[in-house]
Amino acid sequence: MSLRQYEYALAVAEAGSVTAAAELLHVAQPSVSQQIRGLERELGVELFARTPTGLVPTVIGRAFLREAEVAVSASRRARATARAGADDLVGELVVAAQMGFGTRQLPGALGALRRRFPRLEVTVFEEPSSAELDRLCRRGVLDLALMAACERSPADAHHLGDEDFVVMLGDGHRQLAADRVELRALAGEPWVRFDRDSALDGVLLHVLRDNDLPPTTAARVSQTATAARWAAQGLGVALVPASAVPPGHEHLARPVSPAVSQPVIAVVRRGAGPAETALLGLLRQETWSGAAQSWV
Repeated sequence: MSLRQYEYALAVAEAGSVTAAAELLHVAQPSVSQQIRGLERELGVELFARTPTGLVPTVIGRAFLREAEVAVSASRRARATARAGADDLVGELVVAAQMGFGTRQLPGALGALRRRFPRLEVTVFEEPSSAELDRLCRRGVLDLALMAACERSPADAHHLGDEDFVVMLGDGHRQLAADRVELRALAGEPWVRFDRDSALDGVLLHVLRDNDLPPTTAARVSQTATAARWAAQGLGVALVPASAVPPGHEHLARPVSPAVSQPVIAVVRRGAGPAETALLGLLRQETWSGAAQSWV
């Protein structure tokens, strides 16, 4: 078996057919077919079921592809490390960010990284689920994960700073007259909430419980910008990280009392290379407090 076969199998799984995979890989279709047949023959199993709509991974195929993805990612990282020089870095860096955290800081750090290493390819996944981030980290496909600290945070995680939270109000809301909103003054307000397994919804539930407020749900959304925009239309109030307030909505955001903040950490893969180390350093240089932002 070879890494090329792994890459071809992953491409077929992604594209759904040999023809589409060949286009994705910029190779001839017979080459892809030959590699897949050879791989299945060597393994002695069927990796893909042939259906009228295309190729679908079998149960065994899905298990194999998970491990193949880890192997291919490790190979890419190894090549990038070997090619890394003092002033040049090539290869792929895979980053995941938990929804709502580092919304302002991560793009700035990645922009600086690309300017320093223009040949470096960066792939970013925004994952709302703590469980999904944990799964990706365990699979070894991530180089760096940006997330909220929690009880299960790794001991070697890097604390970057804190995300201050603000409440998003509707245009004309009575609490906009205040420089800082007392959380208990929001009693009876419905909330624009996030996915049930997201860190942001966990923060909100903790805050509501501490302030004896009921978790009345107006809607559930999957993006911080959506929560802010829906709150602006008066659907409900929303609690979001200060750095995630979308442009044009700053006048509808207010700090809260008692103050709400959440530690933000970076988890770097074991045996981190120069790309991960450089990005971590750039993230440390970013401002991680929304306290300096003017909301009125």
